[in-house]
Amino acid sequence: MMSLLGRTDVDAGEVFVNFNQNITSLAVATSGGYSLYSLGSVDSTLDKIYHTKSDELLLIERLFESSLVAIVSQRAPRKLKVCHFKKQSEICNYSYANSILAVKLNRERLIVCLEESLYIHNIQDMKVVHTIRDTPCNPQGLCALSSSSEHCYLAYPGSVTAGEVQIFDAINLHAKTMIPAHDTPLAALAFSPSGTEIATASERGTVIRVFSSQDGSRLFELRRGLKRCVSIVSLSFSTCAEYLVSSSNTETVHIFRLDRSATETAEGHGGKQTSDDWMGFLSKTVTSYLPTQVTDVFSQGRAFASVTLAEAGVRRMCAITTIQKQLRLLIASQDGYLYVYSIPAVEGAECQLIKRHDLRMEDHYAMDIKVDSPQTLGLNSGVSIGGAAGVPPGGGAGNAGGSNDGKSVAAAAPSSGGDKPGGSYASAVKGDEPAGGASSNSA
Repeated sequence: MMSLLGRTDVDAGEVFVNFNQNITSLAVATSGGYSLYSLGSVDSTLDKIYHTKSDELLLIERLFESSLVAIVSQRAPRKLKVCHFKKQSEICNYSYANSILAVKLNRERLIVCLEESLYIHNIQDMKVVHTIRDTPCNPQGLCALSSSSEHCYLAYPGSVTAGEVQIFDAINLHAKTMIPAHDTPLAALAFSPSGTEIATASERGTVIRVFSSQDGSRLFELRRGLKRCVSIVSLSFSTCAEYLVSSSNTETVHIFRLDRSATETAEGHGGKQTSDDWMGFLSKTVTSYLPTQVTDVFSQGRAFASVTLAEAGVRRMCAITTIQKQLRLLIASQDGYLYVYSIPAVEGAECQLIKRHDLRMEDHYAMDIKVDSPQTLGLNSGVSIGGAAGVPPGGGAGNAGGSNDGKSVAAAAPSSGGDKPGGSYASAVKGDEPAGGASSNSA
């Protein structure tokens, strides 16, 4: 769902942190290996589900609470490995023509983002079902995949000079809509849990916008700041979809409340005017005499709450979820800490720090396993996608190329010896075979 790219942290000995799609677990990778944590009791303890020694990782993505993880190492940045960590085995690996910049998962699709192309895999058998070629240059690997199977949308930049968002239907395999979100290039993208909304931020970082992913209409415009441009690092909807949280290269984390009641109330009035309507009319009348730049500022929503941390310049991943029936803000930072905050009930009140966990401490109660000779499960390892033209091995029908207008051509499935995934793999994808420690973040 979310990851830290631009890996200057690796040389500094810092950690890679990443939440899974429904914010029930946290993946942490260091120079010595990676760990998975359950977030079900994070107010008091941070329970380690799994730990293994491995090469230094560039990326790690866990599929919900399942046993499947997708990893990319520094040693082999062009190779994607899909592993079943509960069985301590590698299911398959795929090699690509260029370095992998991002990997996204949901229960239907696995997305691999390269600098100028996107591969769409069917997660049930890991075969490539589509390739989007010749996308605008995307050196940061910026993309987002909805966690919803019903609205399984992929979003990626549609331009290198403007903030255009291309929405792609990853199930029916066609471009859905293009959203002209910002004047300057994109810096962050995030889908709502249902996949029906997408939040965007540009390289300027002062305004965050929320659009309908289905028709591209603008739903919210949120003002992060006025005085300085910032680099947005993390953008995330809460699991209840009522809040949006953002972090940047500054020391401040902003929480916005997405008040949909105003729109619903206006639609429910059926033309009847209320005192609020008259106030709105008066506001519009006054601002109609002001420059557009000024009226835009008046119409933008401000942060509902914020958190100020001790240090700027630290990359932080943020998420809002319900833990033991309480709404919590989680901030995972690359300097090795997980912060847990309560969210105030009223606007402008302070978020209270509940707990700070040190992600670099060893937990003696966790599994600590070194896998020396993993066995494959169902799919052949060493499957290759690539070559300069991106043609799967073994000849056959190749890709006919693509275009950078969001239209793409279906890719031939890679040769995998005709194997089908085994029962363990299929069960893990469906979530029927979770590894121990699955959290219960329920309302």
